[in-house]
Amino acid sequence: MPQSAEKFLPGRLSRAGFVALALTSAAGIMLGEFLLAACAAAAAGISLASNPRFTSHHARLWKHVKTASYSILAILLLVALWQGPWALSHWLYALPLVTFALMPTYIAALITALLTFAILVSTQWAVILPDRHQMISAFVLTTLLSTLLIFLREYKARQLAPLRRTDELTQAASREYLSADLHKEIQRSEREGTDMSVMMIGLDTHLSDNDPDEDIRAILPRIGRYLHSQLRDFDTYYRVADLQFLVILPGINTAGATASAEKIRNGLCKLLASHGMKLTVSTGIAGLNIGDDADSLQHSAANALRRAQQQGGNRTQAYSNWLHPDVQSPTGTQGDAR
Repeated sequence: MPQSAEKFLPGRLSRAGFVALALTSAAGIMLGEFLLAACAAAAAGISLASNPRFTSHHARLWKHVKTASYSILAILLLVALWQGPWALSHWLYALPLVTFALMPTYIAALITALLTFAILVSTQWAVILPDRHQMISAFVLTTLLSTLLIFLREYKARQLAPLRRTDELTQAASREYLSADLHKEIQRSEREGTDMSVMMIGLDTHLSDNDPDEDIRAILPRIGRYLHSQLRDFDTYYRVADLQFLVILPGINTAGATASAEKIRNGLCKLLASHGMKLTVSTGIAGLNIGDDADSLQHSAANALRRAQQQGGNRTQAYSNWLHPDVQSPTGTQGDAR
């Protein structure tokens, strides 16, 4: 289960690293090695701020904690080159990998270059001759190997990017392909003269603030499987936000999409209730009209969903409901069928 490993392994590793580094910091204080203790505390801050369990809340704050901890660690390691202890210089070997793990590639490359220059200058003035040559050769070799590893990682990511069409957590199609796919479906619908609708599905989290975010995220894989089982083979669904999905429904008008949305909405509500979650679901429907494109159709469906949630949630709303209130659809909800 890749989604479980993605959340479980980093969380366990960051917690274990935090405990080990915190103990190292405490030992450094007891032994009077205050620079070592400070470096270990800064590294512990990086490890703690990298835990997905904590960073899901107040993400901006944890990002600042991570950046501050990294900056303090880099400065302390440079100071250790001048004042000792010499053993702390070995921490520098991991600094390039840590930099690329925490920051975007172009920023990490610039920071690594500046740190490498600062470290080489420091070793020329603060380290005796035999140790200086050993330090320079080992650090340069480690940096080159780290750079090669980062290059291979980026190359692999770019090669696999076209193949990653699904969200690992929900198995929904990736949002990056939504506009292109929707554009193709609109062209086909207009060419063949057939109906087409779009359904936006969203969890009404504002109605149930008692459910923790962890429980909501845990139910997302089941929601994805439920949608997969209820939709037709030629329907496609996309995860467009953390708790929102968009479904492309070829060959179906607004009235038919509304009936399908109500069936899916009721089924999702029962699924959430079976897991003890007091959450409701709302859906927004938008039918393809003359002049619509991929962006306008998505915008109409999003507005319909927003309208449904503003009216209290737990309902299905067609985009034309409040635009043409005098038109009644065959399903009993207000809307226009193409």
